[in-house]
Amino acid sequence: MSIAGLKFLFSVKWKGKDLFDLVCRTLGLRETWFFGLQYNIKDTVAWLKMDKKVLDQEVPKEEPITLHFLAKFYPENAEEELVQDITQHLFFLQVKRKILEEEIHCPPEASVLLASYAVHAKYGDYDPSVHKPGFLAQEELLPKRVINLYQMTAEMWEERITACYVEHRGRTRDEAEMEYLKIAQDLDMYGVNYFLIRNKKGTDLLLGVDALGLHIYEPDNRLTPKCSFPWNEIRNISYSDKEFTIKPLDKKTNVFKFNSSRLRVNKLILQLCIGNHDLFMRRRRVDSLEVQQMKTQAREERARKQVERQRLEREKQLREEAERARDELERRLIQLQDEAHMANEALLRSEQTADLLAEKAQIAEEEAKLLAQKAAEAETEMQRIKVTAIRSQEERRLMEQKMLEVEMLALKMAEESERRAKEAEQLKQDLQEARESERRAKHKLLEITSKAVYTPPALPADSMPADLSFSRENLSFDFKDTDMKRLSMEIEKEKVEYMEKSKHLQEQLNELKTEIESLKLKERETPLDIIHNQNTEQGTNSFFSLLLLVAFL
Repeated sequence: MSIAGLKFLFSVKWKGKDLFDLVCRTLGLRETWFFGLQYNIKDTVAWLKMDKKVLDQEVPKEEPITLHFLAKFYPENAEEELVQDITQHLFFLQVKRKILEEEIHCPPEASVLLASYAVHAKYGDYDPSVHKPGFLAQEELLPKRVINLYQMTAEMWEERITACYVEHRGRTRDEAEMEYLKIAQDLDMYGVNYFLIRNKKGTDLLLGVDALGLHIYEPDNRLTPKCSFPWNEIRNISYSDKEFTIKPLDKKTNVFKFNSSRLRVNKLILQLCIGNHDLFMRRRRVDSLEVQQMKTQAREERARKQVERQRLEREKQLREEAERARDELERRLIQLQDEAHMANEALLRSEQTADLLAEKAQIAEEEAKLLAQKAAEAETEMQRIKVTAIRSQEERRLMEQKMLEVEMLALKMAEESERRAKEAEQLKQDLQEARESERRAKHKLLEITSKAVYTPPALPADSMPADLSFSRENLSFDFKDTDMKRLSMEIEKEKVEYMEKSKHLQEQLNELKTEIESLKLKERETPLDIIHNQNTEQGTNSFFSLLLLVAFL
């Protein structure tokens, strides 16, 4: 036997309950009252009866026998009634499939928001380095009716879904699935089973059975019921052959009778009526001990997960801080290495300049000595010429002229010697300045080298990301009875928070609707789309009525 993709072996003596319990134990499911085993029979469906043998029922006889493990009854408020994570996940998968297959009508703006929560439930928090454009190309996220209704490419739809997806950062998978269900449960066709019926006059109608009661619809309008019978206003439901009778609690109200097509459909309607009515009454009574224990365990598990998530977030934050500190140290080290390299180059240039100036000063000093020696030789020659002067006037004149030339030459040599001496003195000063620059460069290099030896600040014991042990305080949960006044205040606080969330949701949906409205193709609207738009304009749409009420408040 194949159930929900799993294969089971069972005894021919097993009853439906035996097989159902086996499936529930395999899935770890305790909230079994919502679910059942469904199978196809001719042109309709039926649910496996718990008190009869499996093979005595009208299940398909071919091997393997295929049954579908599905939600048979829906909660009025998913957040309050669904306790186990597995229960919530199964409802999320079933509701998502019904919306994508258009068994539940969903307006376009709500479809985009639901798709963003479905993406978050699958991929977790948005990461731009991982979730790059095109990562949703192979995902089925929107009903085909919505895609065909607008002149928008797949990239445009992905862009809008991703814009909503980014805002869900910080939620867990379970929280994203619950947000999905909270939005979906306000859709008009959520949790409604439809059956074709006829009234006394032979008019074709639709009967809707859901968690709140019975509803009568026009065949072409499954969104807005013509009339409704809440479970708390129904006194009795009975059928005889193909005729159904609904007796209201108020005896002044007329009894409603209708006919269905087949006896098998009548049995299915009665099963759904009994099951939904029982759950309706059960919700309004004090929870059983089993449910109370499940809710207590669920609260403890959520608290444990919250503490664990906070611990992981803290470790992640410390790891990121350590990585940032490491990157800063690496950046600082590179900067110091660059500064040291530049200082070394400056020192090398200073040493080369000092050597060059010292060489020039030595050459200038040698030239000055040579000029001084030549000047002394010229002076000696002049004295010798004066002592050995020629007697004749011509010789004296020539001698005087030569003496004059020698004096001029000596004067020039003296000037040149003085200039060379000044130049040598200037070169000595330049050499001294170069050596002083070299000394400063060495001093700066020493300072930079001393700065490069950096000792990182000691991190606290709880800031090490991986190899440190964390001390954990023991968590204890003490659930005590509180007085009615405190309970009322908490309920009032939850109402205010729910109103604020609903108001934000309404603004988000209106913004999405405004963004894509200009691309809408009116000629592709289905009759349900037109009815939905009319209901929205008239304020009768159940999906928006609660949100509008909250916004008004």
